[in-house]
Amino acid sequence: MPYQALARKWRPRTFSEIVGQEHVVRALIHAIEFDRMHHAYLFTGTRGVGKTTIARILAKALNCEGRKTSDPCGECVICREVDEGRFVDLIEVDAASRTKVEDTRDLLENVQYAPSQGRYKVYLIDEVHMLSGHSFNALLKTLEEPPPHIKFLLATTDPQKIPVTVLSRCLQFSLKRLTPDQIRSQMEEILRRENIEYEVNAVKLLARAAEGSMRDGLSLLDQAIVHGGGRLRETDVSLMLGTVARHPVFELLSALAEGDAAALLRQIDQMAEHTPNFADVLQQILIVLHHASLAQWVPEAIRREDDADRILDLARRISAEDLQLFYQIGLIGQRDLPLAPDPRSGFEMVMLRMLAFRPATSSADMQSGVDATPPKTNESPKTTRKVDVRPTPAPVQTDPVPVKNETKTDTGGVPQTGAPHDWHELIRAMGITGLTRELANNCVLLDLDEKRCILALDPQHAHLRVSRVEANLEKALRDYFRSPLKLTIKIEAPGQETPAKLIQREKEERQRNAEIEIEQDENVRALKERFDARIVPGSTKPID
Repeated sequence: MPYQALARKWRPRTFSEIVGQEHVVRALIHAIEFDRMHHAYLFTGTRGVGKTTIARILAKALNCEGRKTSDPCGECVICREVDEGRFVDLIEVDAASRTKVEDTRDLLENVQYAPSQGRYKVYLIDEVHMLSGHSFNALLKTLEEPPPHIKFLLATTDPQKIPVTVLSRCLQFSLKRLTPDQIRSQMEEILRRENIEYEVNAVKLLARAAEGSMRDGLSLLDQAIVHGGGRLRETDVSLMLGTVARHPVFELLSALAEGDAAALLRQIDQMAEHTPNFADVLQQILIVLHHASLAQWVPEAIRREDDADRILDLARRISAEDLQLFYQIGLIGQRDLPLAPDPRSGFEMVMLRMLAFRPATSSADMQSGVDATPPKTNESPKTTRKVDVRPTPAPVQTDPVPVKNETKTDTGGVPQTGAPHDWHELIRAMGITGLTRELANNCVLLDLDEKRCILALDPQHAHLRVSRVEANLEKALRDYFRSPLKLTIKIEAPGQETPAKLIQREKEERQRNAEIEIEQDENVRALKERFDARIVPGSTKPID
């Protein structure tokens, strides 16, 4: 048999096979089941999202001889003829090639006659917005008072060009652009059924490149399979699309995390040898930054990612504030990239902007080797100063955490027995942030000595117990107490209030106090009495 393109071979033939348009499918199924079929339907949406496919399935379901549910049987003569494009009572018209009024009149000339084979004669007019004004006028009368055996199924990518008189006589369904995940899932299912070897990241690249169109995605998939010699590899797909693989993106972000401008520029230079699309590189950076931010708050959200370990590593090395800053700079950079003298220089400036505006801290300094400002004239020539973008807060001076037994070791300062009175203060003293702090805040301290630290984690937050995050907390404890103690976390109901609940309780108390203070404020009372004013619920916030 001759080869058939994947987009045609795997075109849905029943409602249950439609991907991503559940809102449309549900409405049509209910209309069929309850026999409440309208005489005219208009399907709108971008290219390749299923407009014509749904219209054909609907035409098949209306005329199917063996249908027992809302789905056509797919086996009767009518179903086979519709699938093969030779069912006489389904008249398909491409309005783009038949725009004249004479064509429309010829088309509607046989409307009065009953169907030859099926229950309904179905007119499927694709790209209906291409009809001329006179053609719409010719169609209007039939749409208004059609014979009972006629159904009109109209499809368009530009409904704004259709006269409102026509729109008002149709039931309109707007089909959504498909998400990359929906396209990826369908591609992976097709590849498995076609017995084609593939890499997950290669499929993800194709799904993003499809830009919401399943048909475009499957066409790209066809091309990629040929390009890869029957296999789907990330490097081949990246080369075909003119994009870069994930590995260089992680190298760029690693250099960014270290604040190493030289390494950053070296990586861009290596990337430029393959003449990539720098707008796509920036888009992939934004995707990774988004996943890293998710990993800081909900680690389980990125478990299905092939690069989950590297994403978690970035989430650990870059603070939540910096991730948000990098993402915002990247978004603005996407907008400004076409204005740059050339794509590479524009991309370099976006990355350097992320370095330049990253707040300097006392614990990590940028390694670019370039001073933010030259030395003053009264300073020694060898003296240089770096300027923080925002003022660095003074280091927190925290006394050692009090314990029940004050006996200490001679070397590490770790209590030999007993638990600290205030685990919350110990968390603050260690200076941990992000997911590590979140994990610690939802634990209570059971025991602490020079060899071990035992915590009880609230079962409701068991998902926070990620090996990498747990290792970070253990390292923070070791660094603080200068002792190689072992961290053990038990999943059990804490016998006392966790720091997280303490923080939430204090926050709620501050909120209540703020609301009471506002209610008792003389100026607010006067406004309420004189102007019948009221305080909008939720608008009062405490000043911390």
